[in-house]
Amino acid sequence: MDSNGKEENTSIRINRYTLLCALLSSTNSILLGYDIGVMSGASMLIKENLKISRIQQEILVGSLNLCSLIGSLASGKTSDTIGRRYTIVLAAATFLIGAIFMSLAPSFLFILTGRMIAGIGVGYALMISPLYTAELSPTTTRGFLTSLPEVFITLGILIGYVINYALTDLPINLGWRIMLAISALPAILIAFGVIFMPESPHWLVFKGRVSEAKRVLLSLSTTPEEAELRLQEIVKNKNDLAHGPGNWIGQGVWKELFLRPSKPIKRMLISAIGINFFMQASGNDAVIYYSPEVFKAAGIHGKKKLFGVNVIMGLSKSFFVFLSAIYLDKFGRRPLLLIGSFGMAVSLFGLGFGSKILEGSGKPVWAVVVCIVAVCADVSFFSIGLGPITWVYSSEIFPMRLRAQGSSIAISVNRLVSGVVSMTFLSISKKITFGGMFFVLAGIMVAATGFYYVSMPETKGKTLEEMETLFVEDDDDNNNNNNEKQGSHDKGVDKGVV
Repeated sequence: MDSNGKEENTSIRINRYTLLCALLSSTNSILLGYDIGVMSGASMLIKENLKISRIQQEILVGSLNLCSLIGSLASGKTSDTIGRRYTIVLAAATFLIGAIFMSLAPSFLFILTGRMIAGIGVGYALMISPLYTAELSPTTTRGFLTSLPEVFITLGILIGYVINYALTDLPINLGWRIMLAISALPAILIAFGVIFMPESPHWLVFKGRVSEAKRVLLSLSTTPEEAELRLQEIVKNKNDLAHGPGNWIGQGVWKELFLRPSKPIKRMLISAIGINFFMQASGNDAVIYYSPEVFKAAGIHGKKKLFGVNVIMGLSKSFFVFLSAIYLDKFGRRPLLLIGSFGMAVSLFGLGFGSKILEGSGKPVWAVVVCIVAVCADVSFFSIGLGPITWVYSSEIFPMRLRAQGSSIAISVNRLVSGVVSMTFLSISKKITFGGMFFVLAGIMVAATGFYYVSMPETKGKTLEEMETLFVEDDDDNNNNNNEKQGSHDKGVDKGVV
C-alpha cells in the first residue's frame, strides 16, 4: 500500500482463490472459442453430408453469433437481478441444450435451431465472464485476470482445430456430430465449478448484503487491509447513488445511458461500443471460420492439410494471447491495442496482396506462403490487442450502476457485427474476391487504429470506482491542458500517457 492507501503496481500478487474463480468463470468463454474452431471444419463436413448450399452454410455459421445478440442484450438485466454467479450457470446450461440439439441434428433446420439456442448461451457468457472477473479482481491484476476469457476463447479455437484434425478420417456423418457434441463438456464442468465460486462483492453491496461482501473480499484479497479498503471503496460508490439498500436491480440505467447521459458516460459508451464494433468488423471471426475456404482458394487441398494449417494458426494465436495477458498490467491497454490494430492492418494488406496473386492462372508457392504467414500474423496481432483488451475494457470502464447493462449493450454490438460479417463473408468475397475482401478489412483496421488513438484513455492502475473520474479528467485534459484543479493527478491519467 502507498501513503494514500492504494495498491502499488510494484508488488503484484494474485490471490489463489481469485485466480481459481477467474479461471472457472472464463471457462464459459471456451464455448465460443471451441465453436469458432470446430465449425471451421465441421461446416465443410455438414455441407457435404447434409447437401446444404453456400448460403445455408453462411447462415449456419453466422446464426450462433447473431443469436448471441439476444443473450448479450438480456445478460445485463439478468445479472443485476439474479446475480453474476447464477447468470454464469444460465449461460452454460443454455449452451448445453444447444450443443445436444446440434450433435443429434437429422437436418439443416434442426442443427440451425441448436445453434440459435447455443448462441443465446454464448451471448450471456461473453458479457458475464469478464464482468464477473473484473469485479472479483484487485486493481493491480485486473488486466491479466479479465483477459482470461480471451485466453480461453483462443484455447477453445485451438482445441477445435485439433479435434477437426483428429476426427477427419471418421465417417462424414459421424465426424461432425462428435465434433459438436464435445462442446457440451465445458458447460458440464462449469455447472459443477460454480459451487466453488462466490457472488460478486460489488453486486452483494448493491443488494445491501455488506457483511456477505466483506466475507467474499476477505477470501479474495491477499491481506485483511486490502479487503477492507476494497469494501470501503465499493460502499462509498454505492452511497453516492440514490438507490436504497437491498432493492437495486438496475432501474434507471437505460435512461442514464441513452436519454440523459453525462459527458463521461457518453464517452464510456462510445469507447465500449467502438472497440466492440471494430473487434468484429476486423473480420477475425470470419477469417477463422472460413480459413479452410481461404486456403483452398490459395491452392491447398485435402482436409488433413487444410485442418493442419488451421492448427498452426491456432498455436500462433494461443502463444500471443498468453503473451498479451501476462504483460497487459505492465504495459497497459493502450499501447498493446494500438500495436495489435496496426499490425492487423499490415497483415490484412499482405493477405490481400497474396490472395490477389493467387487469383491468377498460376499459384506460386511464395504467394501461398505469404497468405499463410499473413493469416497467422493477423490472428496473432488480434490476440495481442483487440482480442483480450476488448473484454477487459468493456467490463471495467462503466461505473457499478451501469456496468452490467452498459457492457451488455457494447457486447450486443459485438455479436451483431460478428453475425453480419460471418453470414456475408463468403458472399461478398465471391463478388469482390478474397483479395478484395482482405483489402477492405485492412482499411477498416486503419480506421480502428485512429479511433483507438483518439478515444481510448489508459485504464491501467485505476480501480473500478475511479473509472468515471478518469473519463471526466481525460475530457478536461482535452479541453484545458493545464486545469489547476487536477494538478499532477491529470498527468497520470491523460490518455496520451501510456
